[in-house]
Amino acid sequence: MELLYTVTLSRVHQLMEWKRYSEALDEALKLIQEDPEDSEAYSTIALIHYYQEQYEQALHWCKEALQRNPENLQAWYVQTVVYYDTENWKQFDSIIDQALELDPDEAFYYFLLANRELRRNKFQDANEHILIALELEPEQALYLATLSYIEALLGHFDAAKQLEKEALKRETESKMVYLYLSWSADKRGDDQAQLLYLKNAIQLDPDNEQIRTEYLEGLQKTYVFYRILLTPTKWINRMKPWQVFLCWIIAWIVFRPLVIVFIVLYIAAYWLSKWLVHIKVFGWRFRRNK
Repeated sequence: MELLYTVTLSRVHQLMEWKRYSEALDEALKLIQEDPEDSEAYSTIALIHYYQEQYEQALHWCKEALQRNPENLQAWYVQTVVYYDTENWKQFDSIIDQALELDPDEAFYYFLLANRELRRNKFQDANEHILIALELEPEQALYLATLSYIEALLGHFDAAKQLEKEALKRETESKMVYLYLSWSADKRGDDQAQLLYLKNAIQLDPDNEQIRTEYLEGLQKTYVFYRILLTPTKWINRMKPWQVFLCWIIAWIVFRPLVIVFIVLYIAAYWLSKWLVHIKVFGWRFRRNK
């Protein structure tokens, strides 16, 4: 019986790798039929629903798993990533510490925490979390790419560039690695590298809305007139927040007419470049009223 259970569970995970989720769910339900108190089967079903972005169902099965085993690590993992992906920060913040207490060697939790701190603009805290993730999984390209982005945010551009190279040595087929590297390149002011990484990412996942949007924004920078007006942002990226605020105050007081002209030109260049990119990518498309 134990051998049959192991074989079935292994098949469920194999089907998930093949993205044959319906078949994986059928197999996992057989495990529950054999043993209705099998917590691992419930958490596996939760994982299947998570992969299909069926978040409510995933949380339901996590609850069933944890009722049978409060320390089911897979159930804790699934509910944590569900709360993160759905941006339910109240719930995420309330359980992440307990999830780490139960499974302190789960590197992905530190990756999530690093990103949580990035959303709060706490770059140094994010840096500390991603370094722990790398201690646990030093070969993980996604964590190296994330650290590259964080170092760029901190203004450590040489370190960010070196980490970019290290990440690419380890992984060249991950859309998320390319996405983080594109953000790092953007903060360093390397428009060419940013566009290249976004292009690679969109080739791997052409239906990803976020990547498509950022790729189109990257294409806008290929137009010289828009790139010239973006030049000040490259200087701003190298400055501390208080320095940016002080410079704007001084510029507004001393060069108010020029600041207004710059803002008008920037807005015009943004929308013109956006329109040109739309034509370049999609051609002339106009909606017709029926």
